Amino acid sequence: MEKFTTLTGVAAPMPLVNIDTDMIIPKQFLKTIQRSGLGRNLFDEMRYTPDGQEIPDFVLNQPAYRSAQILVAGDNFGCGSSREHAPWALLDFGIRCVISTSFADIFYNNCFKNGILPVVLPQDAVDYLMDDARKGANARITVDLESQTVTASDGRTFAFEVDPFKKHCLLNGLDDIGLTLEKAAAIDAFEAKAATLRPWA
Repeated sequence: MEKFTTLTGVAAPMPLVNIDTDMIIPKQFLKTIQRSGLGRNLFDEMRYTPDGQEIPDFVLNQPAYRSAQILVAGDNFGCGSSREHAPWALLDFGIRCVISTSFADIFYNNCFKNGILPVVLPQDAVDYLMDDARKGANARITVDLESQTVTASDGRTFAFEVDPFKKHCLLNGLDDIGLTLEKAAAIDAFEAKAATLRPWA
């Protein structure tokens, strides 16, 4: 998993509330277990017409936001089903951070396991960053996980809280497998001892 330390990038404004996981990646794209390739279908039903043409008004189809790495979203982002394909699709598109007033619990935890930082801020801070994001590609937002701050393009800074363990994992690029591998030496020692004590097992 890629480490998350500091990210400076274009933020796309998505003021909709209750953006659920089926909106993020519709159910017909869940047949794969590959993490790559889902970005092209991110927000599929909002990005494309039924015949596959781009909808020009959708934010990620606009030239200023095609390379967005941050989403500033409405309340209760990631609600609905628990599909892990939702953060996979965001990450494959290039989104590394989502800022909102609240997230669905399972989606929130899945983000950390896949290298995405979900940032919870008060409504007034999200409103400010939403307005900042509407300025387009020249208004770049900085998210610093180490200092737990989000800085708008004009320099205004907002502090956010994050669980210390989740912060450690993101800063060091550790998913569940990475956490286990950190203990590889201890696991090997245990297995060697167990083989000596119980050779029949």
